[in-house]
Amino acid sequence: MGVIWAFISSSLGWNEFTINWIDPFGTIFIRLLKFIAVPLVLFSIINGVASLSDVSKLGRLGGKTLGAYMATTFLAIGVGLLFVNVVKPGTHIDDEQRIKNRLSYELWLQENEMGPSQDGRSFLSDPAYAKYLTTDQEEQKLTEDQKKDLAAKMSAAKEQKEGSPLTFLVDMVPENILFSISNNQLMLQVIFFAIFFGITLVLIPKENAAPIISFIQGLNAAFIKMVDLVMQAAPFFVFALLAGVIAKMANSPAEVFDIFLGLGSYAITLLAGLFFVIFVMYPLILKIFVKKITYREFFKNISPAQFLAFSTSSSAATLPVTMECVEDNMGVPKSISSFVLPIGATVNMDGTSLHQAVAVIFMAQLHMVDLSLVSN
Repeated sequence: MGVIWAFISSSLGWNEFTINWIDPFGTIFIRLLKFIAVPLVLFSIINGVASLSDVSKLGRLGGKTLGAYMATTFLAIGVGLLFVNVVKPGTHIDDEQRIKNRLSYELWLQENEMGPSQDGRSFLSDPAYAKYLTTDQEEQKLTEDQKKDLAAKMSAAKEQKEGSPLTFLVDMVPENILFSISNNQLMLQVIFFAIFFGITLVLIPKENAAPIISFIQGLNAAFIKMVDLVMQAAPFFVFALLAGVIAKMANSPAEVFDIFLGLGSYAITLLAGLFFVIFVMYPLILKIFVKKITYREFFKNISPAQFLAFSTSSSAATLPVTMECVEDNMGVPKSISSFVLPIGATVNMDGTSLHQAVAVIFMAQLHMVDLSLVSN
């Protein structure tokens, strides 16, 4: 209904009304779920770890969890690379535009004194492409703002490349847990603290840990109830969210369709890979390890979380509903779900991994840079 409303409002010139009076409710929805997500992750993990009587069980659970996450991530990347190399969406763009993109790429290399292209080809010195260079050279150059933005990104990438191999471990440990809790971007630090705190509760005498665990269980229950209250209004919020997103994209239905058509081959390739992961790869993995549940039951049980993820595009915002689906509909013990799911929402980004693999190869194809499977 939100998508239909956005097309109607854009055709009737009501976009401003949609953005000013409907879209804010979608923003409120995401904010509600995000502010619930961090404390829910914190108290769920502490509660889950503290409920383990044997710390060695945590090691086994953690090993299996990380192993599963790494395996699905590699599979997702492989699916993305396979689809983008078979479909080759970047080659479906007009050849003239691709030549201009290539010239822009080589000019950028020259301006930044980065040497020749890694594939050894030079379009700048080829007479066949001289007409594009002379007529469009000014268009190939970046604006000052673009240069500044690009320089900042390159500096950050260089800093990360030159950093210690263990930098990611350092980044996991919080300097100030209150600051980490207040920042949705530092969820991994919150998880580290929660696991450490939960292990500590297991190791101290039970009479000392009992009141703390009871207090945390109460807080956890309160935040879960918050999720229930917010989700009662979810249909309206999702309507507002999707109506606002599409209304901001364009002023008319034709412009919306133009946006989709411009990157149509890329979008179709990406969606095909994502659908393959969701509807083929995941069910096959489930079938190997869980014999009882059927294909239909699986998607029926997790559908609320999937629809919410589609509308919010946020793992953190979807996490509370995911936990509810897994525990209530799938029958997974809370001691398992409260440990596995918050970590997964932070580090197990299969869709993002597939998307980045497809995007990099698509951009290479768009600029006539050879990054095919054969070239590597």
